[in-house]
Amino acid sequence: MSLTAVFLRFLRFGLLAFGGPVAQIAMIRRELVDQGRWMSSARFNRLLAVLQILPGPEAHELCVHMGMRARGRMGGLLAGLGFMLPGLILMLGIGWAYVALSPVVGLLAGAFLGVQAAVVAVIVRAVCKIGSHILEDRWLWAVAVVGFAATMAGAAFWIVLAAGGAAYLLVRVGRVGLAVGVVALAVLAALAMHGLGNGGPVFGQTAGPAGDGGWVAMFWTGLKAGLLTFGGAYTAIPYVRADTVGRGLIDDAAFLDGIAFAGVIPAPLVIFCTFVGFVVAGWGGALAMTAGVFAPAFAFSMIFYERLEAVVEDRRLHDVLGGVAAAVVGIIAATSVELGWATLQRAPSMAAAVAIFAVALAVAWAWKSRYAVPAVLAAAAVVGWGVMR
Repeated sequence: MSLTAVFLRFLRFGLLAFGGPVAQIAMIRRELVDQGRWMSSARFNRLLAVLQILPGPEAHELCVHMGMRARGRMGGLLAGLGFMLPGLILMLGIGWAYVALSPVVGLLAGAFLGVQAAVVAVIVRAVCKIGSHILEDRWLWAVAVVGFAATMAGAAFWIVLAAGGAAYLLVRVGRVGLAVGVVALAVLAALAMHGLGNGGPVFGQTAGPAGDGGWVAMFWTGLKAGLLTFGGAYTAIPYVRADTVGRGLIDDAAFLDGIAFAGVIPAPLVIFCTFVGFVVAGWGGALAMTAGVFAPAFAFSMIFYERLEAVVEDRRLHDVLGGVAAAVVGIIAATSVELGWATLQRAPSMAAAVAIFAVALAVAWAWKSRYAVPAVLAAAAVVGWGVMR
């Protein structure tokens, strides 16, 4: 297969990438494993198990890996670019229209409020779904609950993640008392950071390029999100929100609108970062944040191609990543509460916002289709336009 053929094959996948990672992975499995015989089903399952414990959107990483099997590293690069290109182009256009036509966006405020309430419901559903796969025992549940409480209390993300990974590893090797000590140290560290004025859930606020909304800051924000996206693209939401909404570069309303747009176009959900980057810093900000958030997905697959399956055999690393992933579940849950409260504060009718949220959650939970999220968001826009103008 030529490099051009590899690019076009995965470009087609990108054009059909509706429905989130589950639908995207099912499409790749059907066409490349069941029909194309690029690898055995058992090997595909092992590969997927590895990708699901590594940071980054797993469907995109899967495309990079399969492209490398076809034509080496250049094949992996072209496969990854092909898969993300349709969503990137669409989101750049949406970001431009959102900024350029802001008066029209204002006239449609009711519709956008309805969509924002539905997006919170979609995030809550994602938290439950991710948690059902990750929280396999009581200790992982404990890590998630503590992570939720710590995030709501304003602990920095890096403390929550590091403590979650270390504590669960210690529990797995029988050092429960030491694990409790790690959690206690994490609490003291969080309190100390608050005392120094560096608290709050703005991951990386005390390190890295200044959060001035420039291109470098957008790349840095995207890179941190890409490196910490354990368990699916929804896990990028807290980190990006903290570095943008938390710094006053964008408000929660526009942030939720970006997630909504990402949910209705053919793309990995993490493409919402392109929208956020555009609203904050224009074309350069959009491309910089996109490059940052996708860089780890390319790097892990292309640089560690030969060693990916060996990661599964390293049980201690697996336990650390399991604890980190459980902490991430707690962080996303806390973020969904914060986003929900912010949406309620903006809604002219709290009852209408709660009703849209409840119905959207019920429908998204019950309707198993790749078109469920786009349909729910579209319906919420119509209802919001009617009841929240």
